[in-house]
Amino acid sequence: MKLAKPFVDVGLLTRDPDSMLAFWRDEIGLAYEERLDTGGGGVQHRLDLAGSVLKVNVVAEASASQPPGGIREILIARDDVTAPRRLVDPDGNAVALVPNGHEGVSQIGIVLRVRDAAAFDGWFGDVLQLDRLHPGAHRCGETLLFHDESEDAVVAGAPSGVGYRYLTIQVYDCAAEHAGILARGGAQGLAPTRMRDVAKISMVCDPDGGFTEISQRASLTGPLD
Repeated sequence: MKLAKPFVDVGLLTRDPDSMLAFWRDEIGLAYEERLDTGGGGVQHRLDLAGSVLKVNVVAEASASQPPGGIREILIARDDVTAPRRLVDPDGNAVALVPNGHEGVSQIGIVLRVRDAAAFDGWFGDVLQLDRLHPGAHRCGETLLFHDESEDAVVAGAPSGVGYRYLTIQVYDCAAEHAGILARGGAQGLAPTRMRDVAKISMVCDPDGGFTEISQRASLTGPLD
């Protein structure tokens, strides 16, 4: 894929924005970028995650009973950390502050719990065409993606569930990248859709049903066609 930004963004859903922002902004130290209205009464708070964006989507009807998504933990590289410090946010999402270079992470690492490691090697390496570092680890720009096969892994619940729910990869041509992913065996979650003059987005599904958003954001790529 031709990346418009060398970082992968992470989206989560919550019903408790005050507690979540207090944790991610005040305790973890992420800089607040902006608030977006997402329609239907929804709000997205965007925080700078070492160049990636943590998208805190506030959805009143988000369900805590949905099975979790595949994202197990986010690793954030810090120069001022000498040993991994593992924390959990108010909704139960795991995050670790790690020394710069820990497991090769110099920006962020995203750890997924999956049912079939070989299937995810194919998903990241062949379908999304990301650089394969070794079995179980791929690179998308500066972001590292790790996956561990686990007996606890399940098919991802509906995207309306509380918790980490999706990844976002920023590209120059959403429609072309989406079509390429489907041609290489990916499953469609949402056909390319224009969001006013802000972005074109689509969703594709990984082997466990988790969502990856393919986004062409005008602020990165220029005016949309």
